[in-house]
Parts: sequence; structure tokens; C-alpha cells
Amino acid sequence: MNNLPKDMEMKDKMRIVQELVPGRQITILHIIANPDPILYQKMGLDPKLDYTHAAIGVLTVSPAETAVITADIAMKNANVDLGFVDRFSGTLIITGRVSEVESAFNAIADYFRDKLHFAVCDVTKT
Repeated sequence: MNNLPKDMEMKDKMRIVQELVPGRQITILHIIANPDPILYQKMGLDPKLDYTHAAIGVLTVSPAETAVITADIAMKNANVDLGFVDRFSGTLIITGRVSEVESAFNAIADYFRDKLHFAVCDVTKT
């Protein structure tokens, strides 16, 4: 039997419970218009962009694997660059001109709402 006090017993043991409930939804469709160039650098995005009309688009979707579909739709419907896609978290980050990122997000929203019957949030912009 262990004679350590209970707080010391649990000290080296950490229990993490992570839960994901795939809900067939796009929860964020946000465009950051004309971001400061330091944001590109901190996010590890291509620093060789024309920052004067640039935008960063951030999207989250569940189930997470459908982020791959969002990336495909974005690339086929607008002149955007793929900054990051993660099929495990459901995150997509794209870059391009504000109008192109907006066009990509509208195409994604339309497809997921009309064809896949997902719940889709509004596109927001700052």
C-alpha cells in the first residue's frame, strides 16, 4: 500500500479528457482583411505577399476530415493560397486578396449548406 498523502499521489498523474462531437457544421468563416504583416510571420504564412490588398481566411468545420473538402473547394473557386489545412482539428487557413478569400468562403458555405446539408455560420470580416 502506498503511504503518500493523496495530493502527492496524484501529483505525477494527469488525466486529460478530450471530447469531439462531430456535428456537420461550419462554425467559423472569418476573413481578416489587410492584416498586419507580422501576423503572416507569426502564423508561418508566405511572407512574399502583396500586403496592400491581402487577407487571411480562417475556417473551422466538423467533422474535422471535411477540412480537406473545404481546401479543395477554395482552391478550385478562387485565386487563393493554402496556408494550412488540418484534417484532425478541422481548420483551414487561406490567404489571398480580400475579394478572392471572400469568394472562396462563399463557395464553401454554399456547397456545405446546399449539397452536404451542414449548418453553416455567416461569413464575418474584420
